[in-house]
Amino acid sequence: MKTLTVTIKNEKGRLDKVLSEKIADASRSRIDQLIKESYVTVNGESRASKYQVNPDDKIQVTFPQSKPLSLTAENIPLDIVYEDDDLLVVNKPAGMVVHPSAGHADHTLVNALLAHAPLSTINGEFRPGIVHRIDKDTSGLLMVAKNNFAHEKLSAQLKLHKTGRKYLAIVHGRFSEKSGTINAPIGRDPKNRQKQAVVAGGREAVTHFTVLEQFDNFALIQAVLETGRTHQIRVHMAFIGHPVAADPLYGPKKTLPGKGQFLHAASLALTQPHTGKELVFTAPLPDEFQKMLEKLRNMAH
Repeated sequence: MKTLTVTIKNEKGRLDKVLSEKIADASRSRIDQLIKESYVTVNGESRASKYQVNPDDKIQVTFPQSKPLSLTAENIPLDIVYEDDDLLVVNKPAGMVVHPSAGHADHTLVNALLAHAPLSTINGEFRPGIVHRIDKDTSGLLMVAKNNFAHEKLSAQLKLHKTGRKYLAIVHGRFSEKSGTINAPIGRDPKNRQKQAVVAGGREAVTHFTVLEQFDNFALIQAVLETGRTHQIRVHMAFIGHPVAADPLYGPKKTLPGKGQFLHAASLALTQPHTGKELVFTAPLPDEFQKMLEKLRNMAH
């Protein structure tokens, strides 16, 4: 167990933000988790993440020892695109849940990863190694940390928008523009807690899109994430009237036949945590996605 003491001088702002800026290799999400679990005190008292720091505040941050994992390792085949001592890049199939949660206790990507390699432990007992996630029915590339050093470095890259994440999606409608940027805050939908929505006071969310192919009533787009909110592309595209095809949560009922949304994490760029080398990975479209594209192309002619 390690404890750090931070004294506030001229810094201003929220407790979680200030600490993540002052403590090297500690992401804001990690700091927020420590605050919620009472591992952070300000002048001897627990404070919320939104606490506004003051000059001469003495902040103690304790990093607890990691608990041993109690998940079951499962021998599930993995499509590993890249692996070194620090990280893995996996091409996740559509239909696979990333980590265990209520209703999905096993058969997840994490269960498969545990049978393959050691994983970082700083993101909680049920999300070892998971730096970022993609939805169950979204396919494509995901980076996984094998140790805590790599996890903090990769999390910092995400926070600073230094990971290039490009997605391909089939969406509804015809576009009048070739490209655009959606800058609209996302938070939990007040009418349906299973959904996210563009809401006032939500977290900043920015998606850049480019129309690659236009069909009669659908289009193939590339979406580039600047931020990484839950369901971000699905929410943003629905918000501008171009929901992802076959999306059961945000799309119309009359849509393309599919087992889930036609959304694929096609490209991922990151910096290797130890060497600083720039790494870029791509993953081909799943068969179902490719066949649907070919069908739309044939219908357009």
